[in-house]
Amino acid sequence: MTEKLKASSDTQKAPFFFFRYIHFLFQFGHPFPVKSPYSVINNGPFSIKYNSRVRAGRGFTLEELKKAGINKREAPTIGIAVDFRRRSMSAEALQRNAQRLTEYRSKLILFPRKLSKPGKRDSPPEELKLATQLKGPVMPIVNKLKKDKPRKVTREMRRFKAYYTLATARADKRCFGRRQRRAEKRAAEEESKKK
Repeated sequence: MTEKLKASSDTQKAPFFFFRYIHFLFQFGHPFPVKSPYSVINNGPFSIKYNSRVRAGRGFTLEELKKAGINKREAPTIGIAVDFRRRSMSAEALQRNAQRLTEYRSKLILFPRKLSKPGKRDSPPEELKLATQLKGPVMPIVNKLKKDKPRKVTREMRRFKAYYTLATARADKRCFGRRQRRAEKRAAEEESKKK
């Protein structure tokens, strides 16, 4: 019973803020805000098949927002998704997402809540007149995959044994320390024999 009451109270509360905003848009004839929040670029899973692809993530990190000069509380109000749990592990991804944020912020046109009292971060009236309704995703993420051109199979390619080379490389990595210690021991024995 309590769950039903809670759900009903949530549904009553939720539309109010959006209704006010939509009513304001209808009244003045401005374009609507975008449907889904602006998301981050994330690398795909770390497998051979998908590691070169990028996809839309859950949201921008606090570090990325800070680098782009956007407040973490202001970000959701201007349509930017924020993920408080995720951390930027690589400098390259951090730079890429910060650049994506600055580009989004430069293209964004913010309407004032009151036309008579525009805020500091709101767009000037000249830009407000140029605003048009955006249809589709905001700055979509495009995968740019470089495909190899077809080439002739040479004799060296035919002779190449992929499994054998991979197996030897794995064995060399696994036995590196053991072989190094053995070589050092032999070198020490030879030096002692010379003396």
